[in-house]
Amino acid sequence: MPRTDRLFDIINILRDGNLHRAQDIATRLSVSVRTIYRDMDTLVASGVPVQGARGVGYMATKAITLPPLTLTQAEVEALNLGMAIVAEATDPDLKSAALSLADKIDAALPTQAIARADAWKFATYPFANAARGLAHMATLRTAIKTRQKLRLSYRRTDNTLTQRTVRPLHMEYWGRVWTLTAWCESRANFRALRIDLIEQATPLPELFVDEPGKCLSDYTPLQPE
Repeated sequence: MPRTDRLFDIINILRDGNLHRAQDIATRLSVSVRTIYRDMDTLVASGVPVQGARGVGYMATKAITLPPLTLTQAEVEALNLGMAIVAEATDPDLKSAALSLADKIDAALPTQAIARADAWKFATYPFANAARGLAHMATLRTAIKTRQKLRLSYRRTDNTLTQRTVRPLHMEYWGRVWTLTAWCESRANFRALRIDLIEQATPLPELFVDEPGKCLSDYTPLQPE
């Protein structure tokens, strides 16, 4: 399994908010505990909201506060994504400005949020392109709000291009990678889809209503695609 896919699998495991032992994660992903320790270090350094320690376990965390500002989760997401996009720009002035801003933010963050400025400099960022999928955000948000079905062209992590009809339920942000939780009518099951792997999102002239077993409250984190 490519390391990027394994890192995303770890995020998916942690998203339930419970404490997970490194040994249990290693067993589930068929790798060594040492590999999980290295992966956790990478995720934390990349800004993924993970808390824990070796020998204790790991869990996902939530809010980040920048004194004297208190940011909402959406504001943190916008700031983080915007810096990642600008830092990848070819314009040297913009890239320099993004890195300078990262230093200032790191200086203001509490130490438990992000350990060092490098976490904001994207040097250890494990997902290829922070801007991929950005064009679909408005469509996905609107579909979730209006409860409208979508037709997705989705490239799985094995590079297979698939077509599926989904009921979009919820979007989450995990350290510069977005996920869409959806009920996939093509698979008759829930799916956690990486938004950066969505190639096309087309609204369908069909709305959906809550049905037992297909609601967000029924979702249990599964292996992502």
